[in-house]
Amino acid sequence: MVGNLPEVIPVRDDLRALEGYHSPQVDVRVRLNTNESPLPPPDAWRDALAAELSRVEWHRYPDRRATELREAIAQMHGVTADMVFAANGSNEVLQTILLTYAGAGRTVATFEPTYQMHAQIARVVGSSVVEGERDADFSLDPAEMRRVVESARPHVTFLTSPNNPTGLVEPAERVDQLLQLGAGLVVVDEAYAQFADWSALSMLDEQRPLVVTRTFSKTWSMAGIRLGYVIGPTWFISELDKVVLPYHLDVAKQIAGRLALRFVDDMDERVRLIVAERERLAAAMRGMAIDVTPSGANFILFRPRSVSGRGLWQGLLDRSVLVRDCSSWPRLANCLRVTVGTPDENNAFLTALDEVLTGDDVVDRSTPDPSANDPSTKAPS
Repeated sequence: MVGNLPEVIPVRDDLRALEGYHSPQVDVRVRLNTNESPLPPPDAWRDALAAELSRVEWHRYPDRRATELREAIAQMHGVTADMVFAANGSNEVLQTILLTYAGAGRTVATFEPTYQMHAQIARVVGSSVVEGERDADFSLDPAEMRRVVESARPHVTFLTSPNNPTGLVEPAERVDQLLQLGAGLVVVDEAYAQFADWSALSMLDEQRPLVVTRTFSKTWSMAGIRLGYVIGPTWFISELDKVVLPYHLDVAKQIAGRLALRFVDDMDERVRLIVAERERLAAAMRGMAIDVTPSGANFILFRPRSVSGRGLWQGLLDRSVLVRDCSSWPRLANCLRVTVGTPDENNAFLTALDEVLTGDDVVDRSTPDPSANDPSTKAPS
């Protein structure tokens, strides 16, 4: 003991320099920084959920295998229930995959910039992380994939499509090339798949080490539920079931997810609205001296030409519009990311954007950093 304080118990050496994942929140009128759905679930879903919850035997444990939920997900995707695993958000799905197939002494590959939690969770479970580099336009060069796979021989390789934060959709041939290279277990993270024009689900096969993760947070308007799942070969799912904690998925989540799948038409309508708004936003922004990355998701990554990214972010915030500031992230200098909101929210964003770009209240009008995609720059963890 030191005085009245206990001796500090040190964390693992490999975690000391690791920072947590953060998405700062401030009180604003228009919040477009977290890629949530701008629209709530249908009222009929709320009513059905309330009715079923009123009949739950809360003193009993939930179904350990989430059987009905898995069966409903399987039916929607045209697979069998033993090809489905569900957990508390797609991040717990990713963690379970890495606990099972990565961990200490094993290597995980990512292609940066991409979703930060892939590398974050991999390091937390003790894996080594190898980061491949995307080109200046954020596309993925097959030669770079080959270099990473042949030099690192990863046990797990992540490919995000549509990619976050860039929004780019990976073509099917990239997934196939990774499989042919022997990239270990290939995990295609499809958190935003419904906004894109194709899915790697069509490539699943019992003989391929390919799996696809999904979430209820985006198109199902259920970010508050924290529910995700993965679809893969039966041998893969059976291994995850050995690792996950017992009764990890509570009864409320199981019911909420199962009931949501009754409202596919509502989900499809929300997707159509968001995609239309995404294209409207992108067209308007291109007319404002802004470089816009093509997006297949519910967000847009962009870089202003005449002001700094940080200065633009602050100018928008001063007008009560919050977007994601990526300008200080390696490989993303001067970049910002905006979530597609409701038509009114998007109009407010465009108005604020125009005011900042044409006004004189942005102090920092520096030239964009030419090292935004410098391969020597370390990616954010």
